[in-house]
Amino acid sequence: MSMTATPQLFGARTSASCVLAIGVFDGVHIGHRAIIERAVAQAKALGIDAVALTFDPHPAAVLAPGRQPHQLTTLDHRARLLESLGVAALVAWPFDLDFAALSPADFESDILRDYFQAASIWVGENFTYGFKAAGTPETLRHSTFLNGVEINTAALYTTGSQIASSTVIRQEVESGDVYRAWQLLQRPHVVEGVVVHGDARGRELGFPTANFAFSYQPSIPADGVYAGWLHADGESWPAAISIGTNPTFNGVDRRVEAYALGRTDLELYDKPAAISFGWRLRETLKFDGIDPLIVQMNADCAKAAELTRSFTPTF
Repeated sequence: MSMTATPQLFGARTSASCVLAIGVFDGVHIGHRAIIERAVAQAKALGIDAVALTFDPHPAAVLAPGRQPHQLTTLDHRARLLESLGVAALVAWPFDLDFAALSPADFESDILRDYFQAASIWVGENFTYGFKAAGTPETLRHSTFLNGVEINTAALYTTGSQIASSTVIRQEVESGDVYRAWQLLQRPHVVEGVVVHGDARGRELGFPTANFAFSYQPSIPADGVYAGWLHADGESWPAAISIGTNPTFNGVDRRVEAYALGRTDLELYDKPAAISFGWRLRETLKFDGIDPLIVQMNADCAKAAELTRSFTPTF
């Protein structure tokens, strides 16, 4: 294999060898955390770094263009979440057709052995790697390139009868059950973007909203009204969040917008911002005029204030 790819590094390595956890880790959900926490504990016991290896873009974007899943986390957010769990460095390996054609043996020798110098490796039980996903945890255990390297597998994490997977969490988010997604993620689901100009209709009604544009394909909740938080400029505010086409005004474009409760003074245009989703309040409705819309918006804001009163997530 020609090592021409330049992986992206988040954090810093301080030891030559490491305990390596491998996965896409989109969302860094409760199942991912079970693997990461064991890897971090082992790394501490050995006195070496815990390192995570992920792939960017998502492998499906290369192997099945147009069918890749929506993202639960940006790469930067993933790195911050992993760092909070004790991971010293996240390495994001560029996933392209050349990488997809890599044989399992080359992945084992050139990446796991030579690049990472892994002393121990942690993967999920359904982990695959190499050309046509020919590599499995068992092939790792029998690799001649990984003699002396401990190979550890973690069973799929379940809560009740449900598997905690990124796929399941995307389904919960996109069906509108953001509270269930919160339980599986162990934090509210977040989307990140830039605040852009909208129709200024919310400002005219007394509820100035931050309209979001996205540079990636986030997992966006189903149309409706939600309670959560708006994050920008290093601050967080309880928020009422609307997703949909604004049917009362015969809108066409689907929008994501958040109103920081009680704040009419925020100037956030062109600034990076994020939304944390806590609870679904109701479906999107078409009102017979502005007056009943305002009555409902006031009720939504009151409910959002009640739900968000005792907790503010960090971001």
